[in-house]
Amino acid sequence: MRKYSKILTDLLLILLIVSVSMATGGCLRDFESQSNYRITDMEISADNIKSSYVDFSITSYVDNMGGDSKENTTLMLKAFSRDTGLLELSQEEQVGIIDKDSTAIIEQTIRLPKKGSYRIEATLFEGDKRKSFSQVTLYDLDNLATDLEEVGIEIDGIDFIVKKVTNSGVVIENDIYLKNEGADTSSNYKMLVKAREMDARLIADKKWTSTGKIEPEATVIKNVNLTVPDNYNYVVEVVIWDGDTVVKKGEDYVQLDPERTIDRGQKVEKKQIRTDDFVTDMVYEEAPMEEYAGDEAAPGFGLLTALVATMFAIFLARRGKND
Repeated sequence: MRKYSKILTDLLLILLIVSVSMATGGCLRDFESQSNYRITDMEISADNIKSSYVDFSITSYVDNMGGDSKENTTLMLKAFSRDTGLLELSQEEQVGIIDKDSTAIIEQTIRLPKKGSYRIEATLFEGDKRKSFSQVTLYDLDNLATDLEEVGIEIDGIDFIVKKVTNSGVVIENDIYLKNEGADTSSNYKMLVKAREMDARLIADKKWTSTGKIEPEATVIKNVNLTVPDNYNYVVEVVIWDGDTVVKKGEDYVQLDPERTIDRGQKVEKKQIRTDDFVTDMVYEEAPMEEYAGDEAAPGFGLLTALVATMFAIFLARRGKND
């Protein structure tokens, strides 16, 4: 008898749990059953695939099948990591009033780490009330092919230094700043540096070098000397090659014959540049921090020692006289 009583009790408990679950599920979705809004579709495309992140363009379509919205609507977009369940990002897009029998098209852009899988949730609010919900899952971002021109290296700027002025031309040192913005150490790529005259587009000089391997987040400076005729303006072009494929380009300008506007009538005047005034033979050397510390400490200590020794010698001399 007790056995049947226990079985009956277990059955009643199971029915109670199922009933509560169904009731709770109904409450969670009740906002949609009473809403005139529906998120009918979500289109997702990968616009920018880098070595460490991906930019996604998300287009959501919201139908209003009832009356005009009484308040402004907002679309909340959230991305959850499927590996950890943690919220990766959350952002809102103001939609405004959605008229009856119309469809609102909402475009948003998000950036996610290029690893793992993510659940994208879209929730529509009218005022502070939830009206519709939809979700989609992005799988295995690690397997997305990186953009062809993404090598992690960025050309962060170029400095110009006049090294020499001769009858045959001006020797300009180009200090090229290369930064690795990727997640891994970069490969050693070929790099071509060219000086192109602005007007005629003729190449005045060019040199091949290499980028070297660059650690993530590190910046290196590559020095390339080019010899160009004086009194011309140049575009210095930097081209990075991976085998026989161009993967990155950058440029900057050095003007040895600049012009300037001197009045409202757009009168143009040549501005003479004496390049020999800028000639430098500076050599940049980096010393360890301990060497700097040692150089500063040594003079002060030596001077103090000398003063003490001198005073002690004077004291001994006077004492000898008195004796």
